[in-house]
Amino acid sequence: MATLLSPFAGSAENDTAPEAADAVKYPLLGSPHVNLSGTVDQMMYASFRDQLAAAPRQGTLVVSISTLGGDPEVARLMGDEIRLLRDYQKREILFLGKVAVYSAGATFMSAFPVDKRFLTKGTRIMVHERIMTSTLQLSGPLKSLVGTIKAKLHEIEHSVKIEEEGFRDLVAGSKIDFDEVRERAPSNWYIDAEEARDLGLVLDVI
Repeated sequence: MATLLSPFAGSAENDTAPEAADAVKYPLLGSPHVNLSGTVDQMMYASFRDQLAAAPRQGTLVVSISTLGGDPEVARLMGDEIRLLRDYQKREILFLGKVAVYSAGATFMSAFPVDKRFLTKGTRIMVHERIMTSTLQLSGPLKSLVGTIKAKLHEIEHSVKIEEEGFRDLVAGSKIDFDEVRERAPSNWYIDAEEARDLGLVLDVI
């Protein structure tokens, strides 16, 4: 299996510019196999599948994304595809966030272990609570309305459960407690690349 995280070969390389040093340490990150950009939606998923199909069948796979957000269920679907590749093909799969990894982008990132995540310089992660826009129409006998209200409540409760599962996956292995991300998410938590690295949310910044 190809190894991305090779150490510096000698002391001379330690004197090179940071960009050159990154190229030596992480050579595959310069040319991701899958490049995703824009809204996380079914169009992105189709592109994701097409690029996966065209990627090398063996060795380390690099997936990059830049997004302001989108559909969290599509993000979870792409993340599940990554998990299946990792678990069933025993492949090393690396995440590279570029410029913006907001909302559903952070959900997608949570599918990768923290030691397989990277960000480019200047990138921001944004974590927030799921948002629901819904109008509840109540019309009919009172007893039937109870069922309608309970159904909506169950939908909200299950969405919160899914959200919290995602938060736990996002911070697993980092220095961030689940309670902290749950507390900060309602006010849109922005994390810059260097802070994400210092918190152990990603392995490194390139």
